[in-house]
Amino acid sequence: MPVNVAVYGLGPIGSLIAKKVLEREDLNLVAAFDIAPEKVGKDLGEVLQWDKKVGVLVEHDINSETVLKNNNVDIVLHSTSTYLDKIYPQLVRCIKSTADIISTSETLCNPWYRYPEMATLIDELAKKYCVTVLGTGVNPGFIFDTLPATLTACCTKVEKIHAIRSLDASKRRFSFQKKYGLSLSVNEFNELLNRGQITAHVGYAESIDMLATALGIKLDRIVEGQEPLVAERPLKTDYFNISVGQVSGIHGYGIGYLNGKEFIKIELFAEVGREEFEEIRIEGEPPIAWRSCGTAGDIATAAMVINMIPKVLSSKPGLIRMLDIPFPSAFIKLKIG
Repeated sequence: MPVNVAVYGLGPIGSLIAKKVLEREDLNLVAAFDIAPEKVGKDLGEVLQWDKKVGVLVEHDINSETVLKNNNVDIVLHSTSTYLDKIYPQLVRCIKSTADIISTSETLCNPWYRYPEMATLIDELAKKYCVTVLGTGVNPGFIFDTLPATLTACCTKVEKIHAIRSLDASKRRFSFQKKYGLSLSVNEFNELLNRGQITAHVGYAESIDMLATALGIKLDRIVEGQEPLVAERPLKTDYFNISVGQVSGIHGYGIGYLNGKEFIKIELFAEVGREEFEEIRIEGEPPIAWRSCGTAGDIATAAMVINMIPKVLSSKPGLIRMLDIPFPSAFIKLKIG
């Protein structure tokens, strides 16, 4: 029987997840939630700007617990916000409906790092209702943590890990470009970042901590930060005109120290016109150098969420991380157990 799925949050990522779920015969999308007045009460097909209705009305998220119960939802694919303290009430309602959860919330990927008390509460509640909760995505969730951890399986000794992700910010959606501060002055960027009005990337420390846990080590400390990259010539995207001296992207980083030395370093370069690639270098025995030609952000995030469905449905109850599940992969046809 198809698995009954709900999509919670119909922004750019949530809408993409909904479209990909609707394309599969082994997944049955039976409920959808949002808070936007222009979406609530409409057929999901209309919200997705399809030329046909799909027979699912978008409900307000405050009604999620009741709607999930009434539709016998097996798993909720959640995509609303970055920070766990903001989405905590949403997760509680889903858990109480006894539906499993996969969320794109960056801080839920490794919530014990930034929100240890709240993570414990979610873990206890999930176990009480026999529910599994997982935070994942392409990053964090894969490129800066699961992928380098997997590559170390070929090493008998690991001395240092360095992962770089480079992407062309001009190819990303409007909301991505806005939260990365494109076209702002450097002062505006720093002020808005400090206020939390823009975030750029979130999850450097979460990824480093999860990678260290996978390797069985306890780091001395983790530092993370982000700084603006500045345009040296006029640049243009579909949404912003960037003058010389304005922000054209960011350089973000996280560093984990072991025995006083740099052991894990991750770097993100997201800038207009930048070459797209990922590179992971492991100093050890044997040394490993891996490089890609870049991973598409939105579709890869949707893929990670959908592909973890059988893993989560087969996992033990509680709040889990990517390092707690079986080897991640795509699934061609759903098979549980």
